[in-house]
Amino acid sequence: MSDQTMMWLGFAILMTTMFILDLGVFSRKSHEIGFREAMIWTMVWVSLAFSFNAWIYFNMGPTKALEFFTGYLIEESLSVDNLFVFILIFTYFNVDKAHQPKILKWGIIGALVMRGIFIFVGIGLIERFHWMVY
Repeated sequence: MSDQTMMWLGFAILMTTMFILDLGVFSRKSHEIGFREAMIWTMVWVSLAFSFNAWIYFNMGPTKALEFFTGYLIEESLSVDNLFVFILIFTYFNVDKAHQPKILKWGIIGALVMRGIFIFVGIGLIERFHWMVY
């Protein structure tokens, strides 16, 4: 197995493990998440991303690290946009704060499943109808 394959396999295992821990273990009970808890979890995830970026820097070079960091900043910016949408939806439907994490969990799972479906459908369309790229 090549080094790149091992890296992607390790990354997939790490992210799957963290996803299961975050959504399946640490947020098992519904409760209102306070500012302190939210900040702690934010710092955990940001630290994990920065650690991964440092690993990329030392193993793949500064260009790849900058590419990862740029993509990470774009994703973070887009997630802030989603935050406002969630606030509007929860406010409109008067969702209890204790139930919001569970609803968000299922929203995240649904978004990941839909993203995967669209990626594979898109790959299939491009392979079948190459002219769509242009």
